[in-house]
Amino acid sequence: MGPTATGPLKTADHSPVYDADAHICEPPSVWQEYCDPAFRDLIIRAETDAEGKDHLWANGKSTQTSAAPACIPGAYANPDVTWDDIVPGSWDPSERLKVMDAEGLDAALMFPSLDLLAGDIDEGPVAAANARAYNRWMADFVTENNNRLFGMAVCPLQSVDAAVEEITFAAENGLTGITFRPERYNGLELFADDMDRVWSAAEDADLTVAIHGSFGSKMKSFARTRYTNQFYVHMVCHPFEQMASVMEIVASGILDDHPRLRVGFFESGMGWLPYWLERLDEHKESMGHLVPRLKREPTEIFSEQCFVTMEAGEGAAFAQVADMGLAHTVVWGSDYPHYDCTYPGALKELDDTFESVDKTDLREQVLYTNARRFMGLA
Repeated sequence: MGPTATGPLKTADHSPVYDADAHICEPPSVWQEYCDPAFRDLIIRAETDAEGKDHLWANGKSTQTSAAPACIPGAYANPDVTWDDIVPGSWDPSERLKVMDAEGLDAALMFPSLDLLAGDIDEGPVAAANARAYNRWMADFVTENNNRLFGMAVCPLQSVDAAVEEITFAAENGLTGITFRPERYNGLELFADDMDRVWSAAEDADLTVAIHGSFGSKMKSFARTRYTNQFYVHMVCHPFEQMASVMEIVASGILDDHPRLRVGFFESGMGWLPYWLERLDEHKESMGHLVPRLKREPTEIFSEQCFVTMEAGEGAAFAQVADMGLAHTVVWGSDYPHYDCTYPGALKELDDTFESVDKTDLREQVLYTNARRFMGLA
């Protein structure tokens, strides 16, 4: 993360607020300038045609959909917006710092928007070029203020060789961690032998890992094998896929093999987490012989190395997680500038949530201590 990237530190007068799940929206320069020329027509991109219709492209083909309504605050019901309408704070780092100042946010960890769909790319070389273009751009983005702006690198799991190369690139170019989707890339299981190279590379580079999904992907998934209506898809795609990821990573022994690894399960809320960890603990007791690499209680493993994002309004869920002794695993993300974020006023909404469940004493832990630990700053 660079020699000066310590992040804002607590003082006697101020406890900094870390937005641990924020987003950017990729500007055209990502595919027009940062991408190697041979791949510019094949990577993820958004373009408006001569008739003003917005298209999302992947593999050199239009998906006949637009990502713009999902990436502009409050715009999901507006089919007329295009990628030209994305807000400046989503792609211009100086404008983003203004948004953060206005919202009371001291630091932000940035995830992609279009590149949340990078798993839709079929071929390993194209996925590698796509990731490198984004990661080059993000490495430049954070230099605007690398003590407040932090970036996650896209990790192209379509090719394990390319994924390991991008982990090296990220570590050498000031990025905080790597991110990929919870679905399987060309059938690659998180606990596959080949994935051990990815886990080892991230651990050795001290890079954070964040599993972050979205709707809109064409990857094979639970949601897409059942539904086409986006209401149904969005309802299940985040929590169901993340529950599977938690199970695979915890029960397969990955975290015991890599004790310095930090893994976050993002943008799926956390209401499912208490139930899921309790169920995992029960299954270890009764069926643990079927997963011989699972040596410890799943809740214990999660407690030591895993993180989950809290959404404002999840007061009851947060209280339950805290009562389980897992408040130290919770971070918060504004989700700005996506359509369903609260803007302006995201931090105020979160503070109201803490107050509603009488958990204001844990505010600093979630917004500062946990975030810094997740990001490898503490």
